Amino acid sequence: MDEEGPREGSRQRIDKWLFFTRMVKSRSLAQSLIAAGAVTLNGETVLQPRCLVRPGDRVGLALERRDVLLLVRNGGDRRGPFEEARLLYFDISETLGPQRPLTPFERAQRRPRA
Repeated sequence: MDEEGPREGSRQRIDKWLFFTRMVKSRSLAQSLIAAGAVTLNGETVLQPRCLVRPGDRVGLALERRDVLLLVRNGGDRRGPFEEARLLYFDISETLGPQRPLTPFERAQRRPRA
């Protein structure tokens, strides 16, 4: 195992990356989001959890309560504390513009189907 962690320019499965960034609580939830079509990579809908991300990619998530746009800084090697996870991405969600709060009905429609 590499003790320095992933190298600059390394690629990582998107389901693992979402788990390591603490955007989802488990890899299976990340896979459910992907299966529901709620994850985009560089503007394209991700179809498989094995899709690879690398530094510089843009990952979009349609979460239950809001949309998130992240710029990948690096791959992770474990699910660490929030401070460590924050180093894996830049949150550029403000580029999406102001978001209005979703109604309970809209939130129910966004839930990934398992």
